[in-house]
Amino acid sequence: YLEDRIRRSGSLFSASGLCGEPADATLASEESMFSVGMVICDGEGHLNEKSILLQGSVEHSRGQHVRLDLKDVDRFSLFPGQVVGIQGHNPSGHCFVVSKLNDSIPNFVDAQLPRAKKQAVDSEGNQSSDVVSRVLSSVIAAGPYTTSDNLLFEPLQELISYASRKQPQLLILMGPFIDSDHPEIKKGAVDKSFQDIFLFEILRKLQDFTQYLGHNVRVILIPSVRDAHHDFVFPQPAFDLNLPEDITHQITCLANPSLFSCNEIHFGCCTMDILKHLSGEEISRKPPGEKHGDRIGRICTHILKQQSYYPLYPPPAGVPLDFSLANGALEIASAPDVLLLPSDLAPFVKVLSLDESSEEPKRFICMNPGRLAKGIGGGTFVELNYNEDTDKTSASLIRI
Repeated sequence: YLEDRIRRSGSLFSASGLCGEPADATLASEESMFSVGMVICDGEGHLNEKSILLQGSVEHSRGQHVRLDLKDVDRFSLFPGQVVGIQGHNPSGHCFVVSKLNDSIPNFVDAQLPRAKKQAVDSEGNQSSDVVSRVLSSVIAAGPYTTSDNLLFEPLQELISYASRKQPQLLILMGPFIDSDHPEIKKGAVDKSFQDIFLFEILRKLQDFTQYLGHNVRVILIPSVRDAHHDFVFPQPAFDLNLPEDITHQITCLANPSLFSCNEIHFGCCTMDILKHLSGEEISRKPPGEKHGDRIGRICTHILKQQSYYPLYPPPAGVPLDFSLANGALEIASAPDVLLLPSDLAPFVKVLSLDESSEEPKRFICMNPGRLAKGIGGGTFVELNYNEDTDKTSASLIRI
């Protein structure tokens, strides 16, 4: 998987015409050359400016690595597992002196996205399948959905009551639903199976919600590796639910991570806490005198620049990353309009740009809705009213 990422990125850099065919950065040469590889750390511990190595592909450098000297680069943001293009030279054969660094893999390739089984809804609420306007009202939340002192799922009930009043076209719920970190789940102090809790406390509420709002509402469920009733593996398959036939078109289960579209608006979603993990590993430099930038925004853009929902390698202990499932499943084949990255970090909604230097930078919305329940209290969720006319798009971070 890692070799595939390096090789594929090298091909995309070459095809972009911005640089030549990647060379072997480990070979001694006074000539300037371009190379592509993966940032790795020399030894244990966190990355620092003295421990940055570049591992090349088997094709171009037999998988060898070389130390990077970044003294001539005034701005960078790096983390282990990141694939970068570098320009520079390697006078000794032991250290590559970098003159230019590119951390954005070029050329998103358009891909067919799975639909969220949703037709356009016109202003009268009638379904029209011929004209799809890129307008969508949505409520977006991530678990846990119950407070740590009980399994009554009161925050979920509050969220559903709010959505019943607002009547969004789309309700996106991201795991964990049955949180393996919940004190009562950990102790085994429950008299029902985890699957039964999911069916009775969550699915039944959602069935009532869809019946109350009628056919125009859609619900999307995406699991988390913290879901006690589901597979502890990442990437993670969708929930396998035997729903009553009358609501199967309204409740859709997707994998973690997922890319889907609704009213021609493309969503990307990953419930693994990549923001928290990257935040602990990223190192950066900015030109002297420049103000501190938006660090979280920068970390969000790394996800799309790397075209991967989980570009960090190695992952922290406890992340059940399975490389045999990763190829394709972690790849972001098409830049989404909205990127959902639920995290334990502070909740936010940001409008970000992929390439500030281009005439028309690709803009996207990135959000962490926070956790619907935090400890013994309520948390946060997001209400997003998306419009292709960006001036009419609005998002609210709501506390319960």
